[in-house]
Amino acid sequence: MAEKKLLRVKNDAVFKMFFADERNEEFLISFLKSVLKLPDDDYNEILIADPHLLRDFNGDKLGIIDVKLRTKSGKVIHIEIQLQITPEIHGRIIFYGAKLLTEQLGDSDKYSKVNQVICIIITNETLVKKSSRYHHRFTFYDFDARIELNDIIEIHTLELSKLPEQADGTILYDWAKFIDAESEEDLKMVADRNPEVQKAVVKLMEFSADEKARYIAELRQKEQRDMRMWEDYGLEKGLAKGLEQGRTEERERWQNVVAEKDAELASQKAEIERLRALAEK
Repeated sequence: MAEKKLLRVKNDAVFKMFFADERNEEFLISFLKSVLKLPDDDYNEILIADPHLLRDFNGDKLGIIDVKLRTKSGKVIHIEIQLQITPEIHGRIIFYGAKLLTEQLGDSDKYSKVNQVICIIITNETLVKKSSRYHHRFTFYDFDARIELNDIIEIHTLELSKLPEQADGTILYDWAKFIDAESEEDLKMVADRNPEVQKAVVKLMEFSADEKARYIAELRQKEQRDMRMWEDYGLEKGLAKGLEQGRTEERERWQNVVAEKDAELASQKAEIERLRALAEK
């Protein structure tokens, strides 16, 4: 029997099944520490919301898949993978972060009761076009005064498409390469460099043998392919409609030009006939 390929961690369903598994908490914490600058004590109690994708999956559509967790001090962390960037993604990131803030408040709660919201957005395409860095941290910041108002919403972007070929010596780079890996060879390279990731690779090999996990991953890939197919179809239809509308508008414009010229020639002809009639009198 042929050996089964390892599941790709940048499949959002695989990412959640792997990192939200309480048995893999050490990998989740190591990844979070590589992205965030939080006190070590904050990782002593990590509560993952809705971690049971593999256990509770019943064959329906998967919808939006993300990882939500709360730290010991109450910070809310949201991790999401977006392999394909859409025009509205920047607005959606801000809106979702704000939603995670407001849903903490009851009718009589004070604003001081709201805990920090941290969003980690992992993308396979370029999200921040004005920078070559693969990791960014965004907060409420005054660029002129160079001061931060606050970090009540903290947004981190991790763009896999910007990862350099050569390792930069950070643990974040190694975890990003683990997530981005397309082959066993990619995983072996990062595993040889980082003992923590090496343990994660071994776990991923075991996890990839789970038939239900493979089924969920394949279903997610199919959903995403179907979504892109319909988006492309809609784009093609929209372009075709736009071209036809453009042709119609251009045709109407020239018809108006011709009509104006015809009217002008008719007016000139009438004037010539009038003058000729006067000359003959």
